[in-house]
Amino acid sequence: MISSDTKLVLEATVPVVEAALPEITPRFYDRMFTARPELLRDLFNRTNQATGGQPQVLAGAVAAFARLQLEPDAGRMRFIIDRIAHKHASLGIVADQYPIVHEHLFAAIVDVLGEAVTPEVAAAWDELYWEMAHVLIGRETELYRAAGVEPGDVWKSARVVEREQVAPDAVAFALESLDGEPLGAFVPGQYISVQATMDDGARQIRQYSLTGSTSDPAWHISVKLDGEVSSHLHEHVFEGDLMTVSTPFGDLTLPEGDDPLLLASAGIGCTPVIGLLNHLVSTGDTRPITVLHADRSRSRQPHRGDLAQLVDRLPQAELLQWYEHGLATDEATRIGYMDLEGVDIAPDTTALLCGPSGFLGAIRDALLERDVPEDRIHYESFSVMK
Repeated sequence: MISSDTKLVLEATVPVVEAALPEITPRFYDRMFTARPELLRDLFNRTNQATGGQPQVLAGAVAAFARLQLEPDAGRMRFIIDRIAHKHASLGIVADQYPIVHEHLFAAIVDVLGEAVTPEVAAAWDELYWEMAHVLIGRETELYRAAGVEPGDVWKSARVVEREQVAPDAVAFALESLDGEPLGAFVPGQYISVQATMDDGARQIRQYSLTGSTSDPAWHISVKLDGEVSSHLHEHVFEGDLMTVSTPFGDLTLPEGDDPLLLASAGIGCTPVIGLLNHLVSTGDTRPITVLHADRSRSRQPHRGDLAQLVDRLPQAELLQWYEHGLATDEATRIGYMDLEGVDIAPDTTALLCGPSGFLGAIRDALLERDVPEDRIHYESFSVMK
């Protein structure tokens, strides 16, 4: 809990720092990677750094945390901390790495804001940083404990036992442990990190949703041809090869109870939905379920047949699909971008959304307009770190 004096300073300075964050965060990463090049080589996603995606995420998280100190919202705070903590745990982040971030982030703040960073201002933002770090370290410790691993000790080898082309630009891998034992339990909707060694020796990491049933001893992931790690897996990994994978993490999980459920996805965002549907089928779930999916075309849709078959096996589930290109073949197929016109949505619906940020924003706004409470809308972005 930050002090009342710090809150006063934050109230006066948040707008200035928030406005400067788009300049601060790239400078922070430049400084940190210059001093610690191994972090960019073996931990941070180089594709997201090159596109500017990761600096944007950091800026948004810092600004949101600062704002929440001034206007507390327990639900929003829990969402932000859980989302970051699960990502950190899947990468094996440990408490000792937070001082490294602190050193270079604050140097970047001083670089950008100069004399505006008085001792009083520096002390307030220092306190804010360590409060955020303390909360995250605590939550990450809980996640490691729940997963039964020591902090940071999340990596192991798995063997590829099956590779299947599930779309022109997507392949599915089935993974098994090296000793024949189950790879480990996971919660439907979670993901694993995959660490791949690039041609230049860098060990790059990306997350992929688990699509199989929790009762299957193998883990199943699908990989779209997009980015450095995914391209490496497409081109170089086949049956019999080894993958370095993490313990499963992720907070986009099924709610308890029997309230209506809406699962909406776009493109490769269907993968967590496939995992959720596999679980719903295996447990004989009878709640009302609406599954919505958007894609460029039927011919490029990953897991098209799997999605339809799983929905058919649920007694109260329906599937509606949108394609940017093509022809509507039946009443459940529409041409264009996804919209909710004509889709029945009960006010007590819980919605789980998976896809790129633009898609998430549009569907979230549409659900809010249909009076679905904000705390019943959950999402997983496939734009950064996925």
